[in-house]
Amino acid sequence: MIVILTALDLEYQAVRGHLTDPRVHRHTAGTRFELGRLADDGRRVALGLVGKGNHPSAVITERAIAEFSPSALLFVGVAGALWPGIGLGDVVVATHVYAYHGGTSEDDGLKARPRVWEIDHETDQIARHLYRTETWTCRLPASAAVPAVRFGPIAAGEVVQDSAISAHAQWVRQTYNDALALEMESAGVAQAAHHNRSLPMAVVRGISDRADGTKTTTDGLNWQPKAAANAAAFAVALAQELAVEYENHPAREAKGMTDSVKNVARDNARVGVQAGHIHGNVTIGHPPQTQAADPAGQLAELRDRLARARKAQEVDEDTFTAAEVEIAVAAESLSESTEEGRSKAMIALKKLRGLLADVAELAAHVSAVIAAIRGVL
Repeated sequence: MIVILTALDLEYQAVRGHLTDPRVHRHTAGTRFELGRLADDGRRVALGLVGKGNHPSAVITERAIAEFSPSALLFVGVAGALWPGIGLGDVVVATHVYAYHGGTSEDDGLKARPRVWEIDHETDQIARHLYRTETWTCRLPASAAVPAVRFGPIAAGEVVQDSAISAHAQWVRQTYNDALALEMESAGVAQAAHHNRSLPMAVVRGISDRADGTKTTTDGLNWQPKAAANAAAFAVALAQELAVEYENHPAREAKGMTDSVKNVARDNARVGVQAGHIHGNVTIGHPPQTQAADPAGQLAELRDRLARARKAQEVDEDTFTAAEVEIAVAAESLSESTEEGRSKAMIALKKLRGLLADVAELAAHVSAVIAAIRGVL
């Protein structure tokens, strides 16, 4: 899975437009993410909104990494250009992120003490290849002009800069002269990614203004949504390339870290769960003898757990309805207390296990009910 984060709602919507079947994923602390798939190849993406500022962005980024264990993370949005040669709508991929508000105030002025995070080599290479091939441009809106793509540092602070002559603007340009753009979140995102075993992370920004006092004018000309759409198009294409690279990475294949899982059971061994990525708890083992003697009770418990999974949106409405039907068939068949009834129940439960295969805990519970019925047989 790739995680994509944004700061503003219009940036979020620009990315969301490239996803199919997005569904809400609630974090226990209240943060709402959406899980979707890339429209063209079905690869999974988790999308989240961090809000403005480096501090909240660091918190939400840490939360997203802990929740989804992604193979890479992208931060996408708009930024202000620091130099007049950078065009409105251009896409900037950060080679470095400066946290420029670190410093010390002395008698002879403010001395910079920045923190800096550099994009990892492999992600940088993939992004540059994507730029050279121009395959990402197919994701741009139909009437949009193809923007320039630039690679260079981005400066992230806590101040909205909208002047070319203020003391703050002059200090940033003098101290971070190679920075292409200015924004307020990437330092927090980069810090969180760095603290998670240097998780591959990229910042992709569309230029919506020039941070020189003309922001009101450019905002009035609708440049924010245009820049957000350009950044989203490049970032989603980069997410796809990163996912493909991760799946086919030689190091992963050499270590057996592929998504295909093969379990071999011989003699009296049993396979509990065979899966690639699992979110949630998994219990493997023989059910207690007391449970095996009461398949009807286990079915009732399964129905309750299914209802809770539906409420938590771990199971969609269609799957829930179909699963309810199979549980009802199994319960009615078991009540007949005949061999034929138990056989019908087994068939219904096997169908149910297939319906719930994506929810490991529920699938394991169905397997326990099947084992309990076999014990009665």
